[in-house]
Amino acid sequence: MRDRLGIIGLAVAAVAVTGVLVLTIVWFLAPRGTASGGAPVAEEPLPSWAPPAPAPVAAVTPEVPGIAGLADAVWVAETAQATGIPARALAAYAGAAIVKAQAMPECGLSWATLAGIGATESDHGRHGGSRLDGNGTATPGIFGVALDGDGVALVADSDGGEIDGDAEADRAVGPMQLIPQAWRNWHTDGGADGVEDPQNIDDAVMAAANYLCRASTAFDTEDGWRAGIRSYNSPEVYLGTVAKYATRYAEAVAVG
Repeated sequence: MRDRLGIIGLAVAAVAVTGVLVLTIVWFLAPRGTASGGAPVAEEPLPSWAPPAPAPVAAVTPEVPGIAGLADAVWVAETAQATGIPARALAAYAGAAIVKAQAMPECGLSWATLAGIGATESDHGRHGGSRLDGNGTATPGIFGVALDGDGVALVADSDGGEIDGDAEADRAVGPMQLIPQAWRNWHTDGGADGVEDPQNIDDAVMAAANYLCRASTAFDTEDGWRAGIRSYNSPEVYLGTVAKYATRYAEAVAVG
């Protein structure tokens, strides 16, 4: 059974580097668990990267609009059962991977890596009691801590609260925890419903995929994978956690 990550808060700083918005996130985790006797629970070492995952099976005829309809429905259902990823979120991860494989095959970004990010950032849209509705929108919306410099990074308000609901400091938003500046740079309508919303899993995952493939064009290599994920969030523990989930998901499909 997949262990749940206890994220207390995310603090994000943004720096523009060669046209790519680099996100540096100060990451706060819940305290480690203890065994019944009070001793710390041993944790397995985190992997350094996530090798390529088996490609999703593409739908012959998409049944729903947007990226959520691009993967075969049977593949989505079976993979969701094998991995524990909610089917609605998985459809977005797989669909975005299919889009990038067709438009930018050299990127090598897998659905499992996108799912690893989604698991780490928001438990696939379930953080804080949120859930993805039928359209894939997190309800209630997911917002990170205020990046006001009080024990976290200082990121001055850049959107007047329009995206993150905070007119004093920026907050990361949605299932993929994009800050307002990142969303403005990479916003997209992944759900093909005429609305661009960072709280929507299709829109957020497609925006993240576009950003990641701009940051690195070799996710199928260790150096390329680490460079891409580091551009999204730089701490080594973050890279290892994403790699842990991504590898676990890929192995579950390979075994199945």
